[in-house]
Amino acid sequence: MKIVAVCGMGIGTSVLLKMNAEKVLAQLGIEATVTAADMSTARQLGFEANIVLTTPELVPSLQGLPAEIISIDHFFDLAELHRKLSAALL
Repeated sequence: MKIVAVCGMGIGTSVLLKMNAEKVLAQLGIEATVTAADMSTARQLGFEANIVLTTPELVPSLQGLPAEIISIDHFFDLAELHRKLSAALL
């Protein structure tokens, strides 16, 4: 399982999202590689990933990737991440 966490620059929000996604995946007992990426890198990694996590504003820019794109409104809300990742993976 490959997951890409995406933000505009790939150094702030995506790293926070990556860390919180890893916490939720551990709670769910799912092994996955989570990578933080900027938009340019995400367009490449998205073809290898199963899931792309990003902000609502960036979803349109990622359309067309074969990965499932999941919009996350609140990166610090582990319950939101848990709910959306569970729906996608279980």
